[in-house]
Amino acid sequence: MKSTGSDALVQQVVERFADTPDPRLREILGSLVRHLHGFIRETGLTEREWMQGIEFLTAVGQKCDDRRQEFILLSDVLGASMQVVAVQSARAPGCTESTVFGPFHVEGAPQVADGGDVARGAKGTPCTVRGTVRDSDGRALAGATLDVWQSDDDGLYDVQRPGLQGAQGRGVLKSQGDGSFRFESVVPVPYPIPTDGPVGDLLRASRRPCQRPAHLHFRIQAPGCETLVTHVFRSGDPHLDADPVFGVRPSLVADWPAAGPGRHEMHFDFVLQRID
Repeated sequence: MKSTGSDALVQQVVERFADTPDPRLREILGSLVRHLHGFIRETGLTEREWMQGIEFLTAVGQKCDDRRQEFILLSDVLGASMQVVAVQSARAPGCTESTVFGPFHVEGAPQVADGGDVARGAKGTPCTVRGTVRDSDGRALAGATLDVWQSDDDGLYDVQRPGLQGAQGRGVLKSQGDGSFRFESVVPVPYPIPTDGPVGDLLRASRRPCQRPAHLHFRIQAPGCETLVTHVFRSGDPHLDADPVFGVRPSLVADWPAAGPGRHEMHFDFVLQRID
């Protein structure tokens, strides 16, 4: 039996993972053990507090289903999602910045032709979204896949509406031969992140705001380029400086000017990092 003193215990636990075949997994587990034990010691965590933490994480898991991912939401509000993005997103100058994926993406969104309707009945002020997709060498990317999703004028995503038949506020389209794209949608509005679960309890306990600034989500993929996951935010939004998931970047803020009575437009050009 080895000593179970504080430092000795940490080393003993790390050694239990020493035979992990995958070297990267072994590195991650060792670092996790050291930081977790360091956190417990630094805060002088009590058994009651540890159990409260376990109960909180259990509740987070119980809130997850095929339409909601509370663990992603927790990662977002702790800034962990953006930290992962920051660590992994070193790109050439001029490339579009990444931001958080968010908990409301759905695979298999409807295919939309260029110029087609992504809103698909979602409430809101009509707007036209257009732009281009190019690589970091300046070449137009024809046939790039743009996966787009957003909330409606009530600040709700389609997956938050029980009983809704069919997708709204989301779609998948391709860029044209010159790299251009265009689709019809609705103007995004600020909305609160879900607060009816344990993450909401955490925000209330820490007196943090829950309102996200207005934005559109994009996931853009093209052969030979890194996949880009990002938002385009609406300029002038009062919540840009207090995004609860820390996703705002100045380079991702765009104007949504009027384009006629009761209608707006937005133009944004995306640049993807080449990897080949």
